Amino acid sequence: MAKRDYYEVLGISRGASADEIKKAYRTKAKELHPDRNKDNPNAETQFKEAGEAYDVLKDPDKKAAYDRFGHAAFDGGMGGGGGPRPGGGFGGAGQGDFASAFSDVFDDLFGDFMGGRGSGGRQRAARGADLRYNLRVTLEDAYKGMQKTINVPTSVACGECNGTGAEGGSEPTTCPTCSGMGKVRAQQGFFTVERTCPTCSGLGQIIKNPCNACHGQGRVDKDRALNVNIPAGVETGTRIRLAGEGEAGMRGGPPGDLYIFIEVAKHDIFEREETNLFCRVPVSMTAAALGGDIEVPTIDGGRSRVKIPAGSQSGRQMRLRNKGMPALRGGATGDMFIELAVETPVNLTSRQKELLREFEALSEDNNPESKSFFSSVKSFWDSMKS
Repeated sequence: MAKRDYYEVLGISRGASADEIKKAYRTKAKELHPDRNKDNPNAETQFKEAGEAYDVLKDPDKKAAYDRFGHAAFDGGMGGGGGPRPGGGFGGAGQGDFASAFSDVFDDLFGDFMGGRGSGGRQRAARGADLRYNLRVTLEDAYKGMQKTINVPTSVACGECNGTGAEGGSEPTTCPTCSGMGKVRAQQGFFTVERTCPTCSGLGQIIKNPCNACHGQGRVDKDRALNVNIPAGVETGTRIRLAGEGEAGMRGGPPGDLYIFIEVAKHDIFEREETNLFCRVPVSMTAAALGGDIEVPTIDGGRSRVKIPAGSQSGRQMRLRNKGMPALRGGATGDMFIELAVETPVNLTSRQKELLREFEALSEDNNPESKSFFSSVKSFWDSMKS
């Protein structure tokens, strides 16, 4: 029986690119796999036929020979062993070549997930873990910026073995189980399954004489003092990254990073909203009615005089420009808002009460808001009655 054209087997044109050939074979392999076609007695033959076609067309030399000579370039077909070898490179597309072809696509599909051939051999020494440090600062510190020394419990490279994990300066030896690859393979039918070497945990090396100080880990626990620059304008949630200041890696692996998360403490006087500050200032009823000047604090430790207009009500705001917080990444400084809270006097003496009653009797036209409100209330009640 004549063999079908390899391009026809994969359903592609002769001008197909390498990616198109791989994609076509991937589709055919899934479609024709015997496990998915138990009711089709020809599925296994067609599956192997697709593998044979891909093994030839994926290789530039084999593909060139096939394009020139056709099947005659491979004496023996699927079971053959040694036809012409253009460039001295290949024999027939036999069962071993088919398994190799399928393994290539399997590695392409699952290599990154399972550690296939594309992963570059054994794993590097394990990177150290990233660390988090929560730092609480005052609003004044957030305004000015600061340098602070913090103590971080972490792991550092072992000084006894210089981070190798081996005792007395000895060197780790190649793992006998995986021959230094860090992975072991097991053949299961058409599939090749890779897993991390259980002997060396993927490092490709083992330590026969582990260091007594770090027990072969290459690192020991230690508190470290670090100087941290806190930039002006930080706010709660600001994250500062210190590269390489995290936990030391296993057996000389690179260290992780240290992330400092800022929390700005609540202030007794100021409330913050992004770069703006708010200060609630109580004023006496007399000062609000007559007007006058008050002195208010600012976040830089200074003082500012603010003029209260006569007749001010509670909630009135006045702005002090550029007296707020600096922007974290540069730019304009925020403003400070003074909010008045008119305070009602308490614990009045008899004389004070007498004077207030006299004042109330003379104040009929001095409370326009009250007059307007109660006029509206009267109109509402009258409308309800009618």
